Amino acid sequence: MKTAALENVNLAPSRNGVVADLAELVKARLTLLVLLTTAVGFYLGSESPIEYMALFHVVFGTAAAAAGAAALNQWWERSADALMRRTKMRPIPAGRMRPVQALALGVVLSVFGVGYLALVCNLLSAALTAITIAIYIFAYTPLKRTSTANTAVGAIPGAIPPMIGWAAARGSIGAGAWGLFAIVFLWQLPHFFAIAWMYREDYSRAGFRMISSDDRSGERSASQSVFFCILLLVIAGLPTFLGMANFVYLAIELLLGGLFVAVAMRFLRMRTPSAARSLFIASIIYLPLLLGTLVLTKS
Repeated sequence: MKTAALENVNLAPSRNGVVADLAELVKARLTLLVLLTTAVGFYLGSESPIEYMALFHVVFGTAAAAAGAAALNQWWERSADALMRRTKMRPIPAGRMRPVQALALGVVLSVFGVGYLALVCNLLSAALTAITIAIYIFAYTPLKRTSTANTAVGAIPGAIPPMIGWAAARGSIGAGAWGLFAIVFLWQLPHFFAIAWMYREDYSRAGFRMISSDDRSGERSASQSVFFCILLLVIAGLPTFLGMANFVYLAIELLLGGLFVAVAMRFLRMRTPSAARSLFIASIIYLPLLLGTLVLTKS
């Protein structure tokens, strides 16, 4: 009995370690955000009553595809990840997972996710998912080494998931879906500008070209953040005028957007790591609150 108990104790950390490595490989927190925006897109695109089994199907298929894309991204960037402090302990550069294992898992999950959506939801949602993976892996990932435009390009696949949800619900893409795309696209820019400036030395060490690479003062990163926060404040009001949400949403959106702009302006004024981190945290708080408001005020 004692031997068995000791064996279980010794195995537990190993199992926990494998689960933690898999969660890190598929970027679990980022994948959860993808699932949130997909679910919101489905809900807003649905006619009453909501088909919750269909919601499960699109979230499940998108989860598999998003996890696969994240694994493929880490497989591709394994050498660069080994050079950055914030990523050198990821499973592949740390040596806890072989590159071929990550590649195989990424391919299987990506293909499964797209195929599942095609068979269970519809071809449009599957096509949008395939496009998302293709842009993320074959455009954004290599572009990080050649052009500072990588952030804008990378925001495209990040903004498609609500369109996937909408397409699964309606079988088409309308103005509402494009409005959600615009909101999530614009939100990502100040979010990533804050991260890129905080870790600018890491990115430079890995050979990634970011707008923060030669922006030691932070003026460029902060001013761009302010600009896109203001643009987001305007564009995020679209759901009300598209008939997706009532005017309560508009009032709350203006409040949330105004606070987001204020935090970005603080970053511009102070240009310190603390101010950049505050903008990053504010971005994480802003989007779920905005999407939650959209859901609660759906017309």
